[in-house]
Amino acid sequence: MQSIHIKEVILHHTKVSLIAPFTTSFGTMEQKDVCLVEVVDDTGVSGWGETVTSNEPYYNEETTATTVYMLKEFLIPRLLKKEISHPNEVHDMLSFVRRNNIAKAAIETAIWDVFVKKNHTSIAKLLGGTQTEIAVGKSIGIQDTPAKLVEKVREFVDEGFKKIKVKIKPGADIAYLKAVRDAFPTIPLMADANSAYTLKDIDHLKELDSLNLMMIEQPLSHDDIVDHRILQKELTTPVCLDESVHSLDDARKAIELGSCKIINIKIGRVGGLYEAKRIHDLCMEHDIPVWCGGMLETGVGRAHNIQLTTLKNFTIPGDTAPSAHYWKEDIVTPEIVMDHGIIQVPSGDGIGYEVDRDKLSKVLISSERITEVDTTHPIPSA
Repeated sequence: MQSIHIKEVILHHTKVSLIAPFTTSFGTMEQKDVCLVEVVDDTGVSGWGETVTSNEPYYNEETTATTVYMLKEFLIPRLLKKEISHPNEVHDMLSFVRRNNIAKAAIETAIWDVFVKKNHTSIAKLLGGTQTEIAVGKSIGIQDTPAKLVEKVREFVDEGFKKIKVKIKPGADIAYLKAVRDAFPTIPLMADANSAYTLKDIDHLKELDSLNLMMIEQPLSHDDIVDHRILQKELTTPVCLDESVHSLDDARKAIELGSCKIINIKIGRVGGLYEAKRIHDLCMEHDIPVWCGGMLETGVGRAHNIQLTTLKNFTIPGDTAPSAHYWKEDIVTPEIVMDHGIIQVPSGDGIGYEVDRDKLSKVLISSERITEVDTTHPIPSA
């Protein structure tokens, strides 16, 4: 395959508005600052990635501002003017920076996109994905009352979503989920706690076992694997890890300890497509099903999720709902749509969608073109 030589990187700073506020145990989001990363090779081919952070360090330690700082000061200088023979190389090239996985993923995914476009293939094919359509789940933020939650669930069940994920927190959990289960006895239903509980809540969380849930996602601390092992032994409901798994090594430890029965793979959280694929493969070896979680991405990040989800072990519907469920107007063309809970994987090159620059201009705050290596900070050699 043809290698790429990175000529320049353009950071597009945008502000996008959600159709409706989205509430989790972290808080409520109505708007999102997104930095879209455009990597251009020396033949003029562009690839796209995005920062999937929010403005606050509540999901992990990163924010949109810190990802931009890391990109400009450390990550882009390491990659600019470099020749890359395969996007897998980027993981090791950026390993000199500790964590900052969302920043790394933003540029790593853009490099995957430009590489496969130059080689006239798709990310899915280069990853080894075989699925031509993916099942889609819907994530529902915390509602004011159980009745309002049931109303929301009914709307999305009627629309055809293949899985319903309900955000929970203490005081908005068992009664809410029970109301949904009473109204919908057979739908695939799961809870996402976003680290809102501790081991002191074991007896309370055991009440979930009567509700026939697919899983409870990340009930305990964001950086924990050990306590989740204790909780999983007490629950028949499968524990799914999200925030605790940042790398292949984290996944290996969680599996060996028995801390979970399912893992949610988010490209941003684990630092890119290369590490996401490695975690997928490890989980498949150990019969641990995986699914692709969402981070309220624009169409760029959403398209990368679709490409990743073509891998064989993504057997649980992910959070890749159509663009129209989140954004007043997305920035990619064609619009990402689904039919009765199914998204067809696009057959085109790259991520399968194109950034519509006219639509981008409507949400664009500013753009920064980086063409020269900044030597402010010494960058370790490869």
